[in-house]
Amino acid sequence: MDAIYAIGSPITFFTAIPKPRINNQITASELRVIGEDGANLGIMSREDALRLARPDDGVDLIEISAAAHPPVVRLMNYDKFRYEEDKRIKKERLAQKGTAMKTVQISARAAENDLMVRVRQVEKFFAQGHPVEVTMRLRGREKRNRDFAMEKLHEFLKLLPMEYRMLNQPRFLGNGPAVQIAKK
Repeated sequence: MDAIYAIGSPITFFTAIPKPRINNQITASELRVIGEDGANLGIMSREDALRLARPDDGVDLIEISAAAHPPVVRLMNYDKFRYEEDKRIKKERLAQKGTAMKTVQISARAAENDLMVRVRQVEKFFAQGHPVEVTMRLRGREKRNRDFAMEKLHEFLKLLPMEYRMLNQPRFLGNGPAVQIAKK
């Protein structure tokens, strides 16, 4: 979501969701009508379908699929339809964000119990379906001994009880070695 601050108040821009046509806005001469209970009422003329709609009682004729031949319309409350669409779109957005890379940091001097805590963390991330980047943070003179750091990273990977695959080979970054792994 982008935001522009103008005169002290944020103005946000949301992606526009196309509004479906309802009741008299529908222009097709023939329509495939779906009832309030979800049953297919068949193909009927626009006038017959509009007679089934009762806007005063909260039952509108909503165009679900304009691209279909004939277009598909549904009898239901328009507010309920908008609510369900918003919910579906939010769920899709959350599903897209679900595969973010998670990071677990370890130290070359960490005790065995500390490493086991990180192993459980990796297991939790794998259970949620996330790939994991394991980074080792080195400080001061530790940065000079790269072979020792890589050996410690491989020892940590051997502690992982589940099967995994390396997304890339271990490489040395600014503060120490790192490797990306994912569940097999």
